[in-house]
Amino acid sequence: MDSLGDLRVRDVVQAYQAVSARKLVLREVPIREGGKITGFVDLVSERAWHFNPHKPSNLVQIPDSLKDREHEARQEMLEAVADYDDALLEKLLEDVAPDTQEVYDRLARELADDLIVPVFFGSAENDNGIRRLLKALRHEGPDVATSAERAGIPADATVAAQVFKTLNGSHAGKISLARVWRGTVNDGMTLGGERVSGVFRMMGHTQEKLSQAAVGEVVALGRLDKAATGDLLTDKGNAGRSAPWPELPPPVFGLALHAQNRNDEVKLTAAIQKLVEEDPSLRLEQSTDTGELVLWGQGDIHLQIAMDRLRNKFNVTVRGVPPQVPYRESIRKGTAHHARYKRQTGGHGQFADIHVEVKPLPRGTGFQFEDGIVGGVVPRQFIPAVETGVRDYAVRGPLGFPVVDFAVKLTGGQFHAVDSSEMAFKTVARQAMSEALPACEPVLLEPILTVSIAVPSDFTSKVQRLVSGGGAVKSSATTRAPAGRAGTR
Repeated sequence: MDSLGDLRVRDVVQAYQAVSARKLVLREVPIREGGKITGFVDLVSERAWHFNPHKPSNLVQIPDSLKDREHEARQEMLEAVADYDDALLEKLLEDVAPDTQEVYDRLARELADDLIVPVFFGSAENDNGIRRLLKALRHEGPDVATSAERAGIPADATVAAQVFKTLNGSHAGKISLARVWRGTVNDGMTLGGERVSGVFRMMGHTQEKLSQAAVGEVVALGRLDKAATGDLLTDKGNAGRSAPWPELPPPVFGLALHAQNRNDEVKLTAAIQKLVEEDPSLRLEQSTDTGELVLWGQGDIHLQIAMDRLRNKFNVTVRGVPPQVPYRESIRKGTAHHARYKRQTGGHGQFADIHVEVKPLPRGTGFQFEDGIVGGVVPRQFIPAVETGVRDYAVRGPLGFPVVDFAVKLTGGQFHAVDSSEMAFKTVARQAMSEALPACEPVLLEPILTVSIAVPSDFTSKVQRLVSGGGAVKSSATTRAPAGRAGTR
């Protein structure tokens, strides 16, 4: 980050700790010059560094104006670490300053125990602070055995590697980026039930072929067609997501995709499937109501990037439009109706006659059909055909949308011993619905969405008044919100 503006780091730390079981530990204090961050002070070693874009940072003196802030921040860091270490807490209470190596050791141990999250400053774009971060990961990060145990990697597996990213190359095929947790992965060995066709070290788009990968290494494994992101691959087979894996965020925004070239429609589905395999936070859905191919993601920018990748990587140009709203319609009053279908041809004719009663039902009930025939005026074998005809018409009602929440009762009718058939009763049922439903005051039903709002507790009452003021929204407090925060649905 090049500039924090009015954002206070301490506020960010406090906000994170309010919603997380882990404690954020500020490891550095930024040096600001002219409103920009130009370096940092390491709170453990108490040394200052000045950033040089795309070059190693220079060791400099701590600015006099920052010494008080550095001392205060270092004390806060030590107190945060001491929350999990009684020996360090005792030293702090006795005003005994711990030596630098002791602090490093305690930070490394608490990081390995997943108790703290260290915070560093830097800018990936300018290569500022990146070497400092890599050094911290090397010296303070937990070793592979500790991480594997915490991640729940089975101890009985001789060889184990977990896929954390999937790529589909235009020429190289499918590539699975994985970390080796146990044993050694060799080129050509069977892993996850499939033969490993190449082990590579990735450096951007450059692939360096390896003969094997040792424990702890991050490598690319070639052509494992059945492996998916998050799968644990062992010498005994593909264990799937048996090890803990972060839950995917639910999609919140969708676009209906249409190929610019109609000849690309078949290729579009296959390309999107590969895209979803690479980015599991995307979701592809074929809408049964509208027939549209809808791609769901985390927002408009996320989906725009996905469409750019379809064009650049898979050579499929698509147009994204808001998906059609899957409206439903219902009726507001009931009616009774009589319908007759009669057609005479050269041979057997078609004849069916029915009396039906139509009435509305409460929201969410769906469709109900009732057989009210007495005395066999409509033979039993034709009654299911009447229900089928009603359901066929309900797919597209008088307003042009599926009809829901209504009931139809068959109360009477007539038949002909020769001319009546299942097809005739299906037809007369559709005819009865097309004539009866327009008289039942059809109404369009719009979808109702549920919105979750999380706000600080101090603003709960104000937000509830604002939401309730919308008229159509009901708000109530919920206990699912994190500590220190309140939720409203």
